[in-house]
Amino acid sequence: MITLDLTNLFKIDISHSISKQDIVDQKVHLIQYLELIHTRQQGFYTVIDDTQMVKDIEQYATSVRGVFDHIVVLGIGGSSLGAICLRDALGHLFDADKKDRKYPRLHVMDNIDPSLILELEEVIEYSRTLFVVISKSGTTPEILSQFMYFKSKIEKHRLAVTEHMVFVTDPEEGFLHDIARAEGVRTFPVPPDVGGRFSVLTAVGLLPAALIGINIRKLLKGAQAMRDSFLSHSHTKNLPFQLATVQYLLEQKGKTMHVMMPYANKLFRVADWYRQLLAESIGKAVDRNGNTVHTGITPVNALGATDQHSQSQLYAEGPHDKLIMFLTVDTLAKKVPIPTMYKQDARTAFLHKVSFNELIAVEQRATADAYTEAERPNITIRLKQIDEETLGALFMLFEGATAFLGEYYGVNAFDQPGVERAKVLTKQYLLD
Repeated sequence: MITLDLTNLFKIDISHSISKQDIVDQKVHLIQYLELIHTRQQGFYTVIDDTQMVKDIEQYATSVRGVFDHIVVLGIGGSSLGAICLRDALGHLFDADKKDRKYPRLHVMDNIDPSLILELEEVIEYSRTLFVVISKSGTTPEILSQFMYFKSKIEKHRLAVTEHMVFVTDPEEGFLHDIARAEGVRTFPVPPDVGGRFSVLTAVGLLPAALIGINIRKLLKGAQAMRDSFLSHSHTKNLPFQLATVQYLLEQKGKTMHVMMPYANKLFRVADWYRQLLAESIGKAVDRNGNTVHTGITPVNALGATDQHSQSQLYAEGPHDKLIMFLTVDTLAKKVPIPTMYKQDARTAFLHKVSFNELIAVEQRATADAYTEAERPNITIRLKQIDEETLGALFMLFEGATAFLGEYYGVNAFDQPGVERAKVLTKQYLLD
């Protein structure tokens, strides 16, 4: 389903890369780090066994099928990126223009730009729209403000909030939890032991996915398969540990920027989702012992082949501070041949009898080889195809690797104190 190709690392001078033995030497940490992760009481790798959650989501999605033309997610960060990723990876790239749709369109309001709000209202009809409000605390300024705005609009249209809103929030406390109890709004839980950026395989991501027809059981099946790898005590079978090891060792050699570059338009938002996961988890001022460390890996997203013509110049000839992580797909789509034209012109000969499928695959290979020749470390994460099972496995691969990175650096990979200060100041400034 997913393979990790490290071949190019071992072709680069050791001053800019790592050896096979460097990776093997780290296997002594695997069991210890797994045991430490178990003690963190984080549910990102156990929540995928919650069969009741799946049944509840599927029943609700079935009950509202055909009622709505638009699903609007009110969420930000970990409450929005997973839904966007699922929609774009498993949906139609030109969904807005697709006429023969079977399921509602999914819009994600992941900002408070007033133009975003006003222009959404130009394309939805409130009577045919369901709002999914996602916030663990219910007091995140962006989501609280959006919630109150759209709730007032639903009421002005003389519609029932209980029919046009559903909450995904803390199951026991918080503002949205209290509003739901008081006003009878349907809720789904954000598990207390799953942080926002690790929550794509909870109701946070699964509810929007089910509402637009994605098979969430297959998503979880793929995640469970990768979870078996994540829990393996064999370093050759544990792909998340291998990935984290490569990232950590290269960061220690000055490769502090990690570029995720999918060669598939449907996977571009995976890089967005991963950017938050890596940045918030590893970018920490202090370690678990209270020592000032200022750790971090800077995530960058790119898209092949598009960014061969924008960012690639920097990656090939700029500072030696990057690891490139390619995402490739064996079967992107059915074969699309490039017409053979201008046969007499030698300048088109390289495209004769070639498909777009072959062209994008060869461009990725050529880019990776060019980076290797330039002594730029790069790895390739290969997917057989883009489907629910593969995407579920990909989520678990990166979540597991991030948990291992937390142990490598000795930091809490599951908190985000640097984010909280801005939230406090926002509320303070508005009250002044």
